[in-house]
Amino acid sequence: MPWTPSTPRPRRCPVRGDGALEQLKREGRIVVVGASLAGLRAAETLRAKGFEGSLTMIGDEPGEPYDRPPLSKQVLLGKARADRTALPRLRSVDATWRLGVPAAGLDMAARRVRLADGDEVPYDRLLIATGVRARPWPREEEAELDGVFVLRTRDHGAALARRLADGPKRVLVIGGGFAGSEVASACRERGIPVTVAERGASPLVGALGGVIGAVSAGLHREHGVDLRCGVMVTALEGDASGRVRAAHLSDGSTVETDVVVVSLGALRNTEWLAGSGLGAGPRGIACDAGCRAFDIRGIVTDDIYAAGDVARCPHPLFGYQFLSLEHWGNAVAQAGIAAHNMISESTDRLPHMEVPAFWSSQFGVNIKSVGVPSMGTEILIAQGSLESRRFVGVYGYQGRVIGAVSFDHGRWLPFYQELIESTAPFPPSFPTVDRHPDGQRPMDADFPDPSVPSHGPTVTLSGYSPADRRITFIPAH
Repeated sequence: MPWTPSTPRPRRCPVRGDGALEQLKREGRIVVVGASLAGLRAAETLRAKGFEGSLTMIGDEPGEPYDRPPLSKQVLLGKARADRTALPRLRSVDATWRLGVPAAGLDMAARRVRLADGDEVPYDRLLIATGVRARPWPREEEAELDGVFVLRTRDHGAALARRLADGPKRVLVIGGGFAGSEVASACRERGIPVTVAERGASPLVGALGGVIGAVSAGLHREHGVDLRCGVMVTALEGDASGRVRAAHLSDGSTVETDVVVVSLGALRNTEWLAGSGLGAGPRGIACDAGCRAFDIRGIVTDDIYAAGDVARCPHPLFGYQFLSLEHWGNAVAQAGIAAHNMISESTDRLPHMEVPAFWSSQFGVNIKSVGVPSMGTEILIAQGSLESRRFVGVYGYQGRVIGAVSFDHGRWLPFYQELIESTAPFPPSFPTVDRHPDGQRPMDADFPDPSVPSHGPTVTLSGYSPADRRITFIPAH
């Protein structure tokens, strides 16, 4: 008989577990591919939550996990050594470390990870936290010139710091995003002449929009940066000894330089998953809110999870859009959720709902953001003023608060985070005592067209825009 509101609701029969989960926690095999921040914090969480089985950590770099944010700050300033940036351990993880050997393939059916040395590692649960790598200069011959750097790993940071300590005549930074701006800031603090070439209208324009980008441009120039916007570097030129000596720009100008830092964003480390059947590609590994990875058919797996920079998952606060976040705090929070869910019953699993947050320090200014400013279409300077470079800007999207950014005003961000979490209306209706005349009404946040590259000639990823129909789906089976 069908149940109706007038009849007693049938009692749900209790379902006893078959003991598989407890067995997994006692003697299962968990493999973590990616021995950096997310991988380490996930391993610590697994042990903290009672996982007693075997734990294998696989990493392509030879050393144990280290912290990356200091590489573009304290290390370049000569205030810290790159080899002294190890991540603090929150607890012992009692793991087998396979470092210096990258993963090369995944057999989902056999539940085995293949390593580059030919070895294979079986698993019962797999966490992928392979992160990203720096996008290289596209012309390999030019990229190999002495004096051309990228900045992502500890070795990159150490090598660039040594070159800055030698006192170069001029550093050219290609790309005015957060990393490029931090490098430029470090150079100026060390008294090194620096030029920044940015394809967009201003630094940080892709992340924070043109209104805040204009403030950033002012900071650059005020601190002596030779900032050139709306231009691309078309070629790097070396001398007879193979050392970079100049860069040619799209406006016809030439920059004489002996150090070039390529800061054109990042590439997600998913190539080793090609052909595995997992839903992985240049934008990362698609997964559900509980960090379970999708296969290429869009069906969620139950034994493969993803966390950190390489993961893309839907977020309820942001229209369930799949977000890929290269944020330190996101890696920590998502790793904890993934680890918890890997050893939990389905009814006990948790969604990853951390509100994105980011910080940067450049030119003596502390920049922090919460939410997803790049989704915003409007911005209101709710506190302080753009002229003073001490303010809070609130981003709005479809009538609600979607993000906020602060320049030397970070103590107020928890308040704006609560507005984001409560889907508060935009513009905010409350007054603030330090609101200036330029904060009386919202203005266009002035984000560039997302289909137009903003950091250089290699940023465009064709075939992945929702409006691009050049993708051809060819199922393997």
